[in-house]
Amino acid sequence: MPMSAPKILVVEDEPLLRMAAVDMIEAEGFEAIEAADATEAIAILEARPDITIVFTDIDMPRGMDGMKLAALIRDRWPPIHLIITSGHMTPAQTSLPENSVFFSKPYRERDVIAQMRRMAA
Repeated sequence: MPMSAPKILVVEDEPLLRMAAVDMIEAEGFEAIEAADATEAIAILEARPDITIVFTDIDMPRGMDGMKLAALIRDRWPPIHLIITSGHMTPAQTSLPENSVFFSKPYRERDVIAQMRRMAA
């Protein structure tokens, strides 16, 4: 029986960027689940124990940004791997949660996919 594809939650408030990330992830055989903000992401994580990676933007509206979301995920769901992106800032390595990787936008898709494959292995 084949293993099921890793489930990756994409948290991005910009619809076109979210669609592009979902396309990139699905083209690699992963399953993508979409959230437009941190609140939606948390609701999905509470309902979906099968998510293994969260791919989040830092810059998001409505309260919680991607760094706060990543810290919350690290506290509540320690096994989940985190990929954090931003086109506006580069967080200090020390401010990133454990088990997380940062990519500056525009990121190279092959680098992000390679990281997802390592995390899913």
